Amino acid sequence: MSNVTVVAKITAKSDAVATVKAELLKMLAPTRQEQGCIEYRLHQDNDNPAVFIFYENWESPACLEAHMNSAHFQAYVAAVGDLITDKVVHKMTEA
Repeated sequence: MSNVTVVAKITAKSDAVATVKAELLKMLAPTRQEQGCIEYRLHQDNDNPAVFIFYENWESPACLEAHMNSAHFQAYVAAVGDLITDKVVHKMTEA
């Protein structure tokens, strides 16, 4: 089975950037310990600090699905639901 690369763009509301960033940072350590996590990196846009980009590599789609069902991911989703204006997720495999 092929590795899965994820590029996710999250845009926080202008008055919620610090809160969203804190919630995103909480996910780093536990996610990096998950089975199948090859790489999990968070970036914040230099020109627009409300924009965050995750760059992720997973061993398989099943590992990614397990991450999305994890307690820490679900807690993040619940915490930021009303604090973001946009979320775009690209799930890709190497061509």
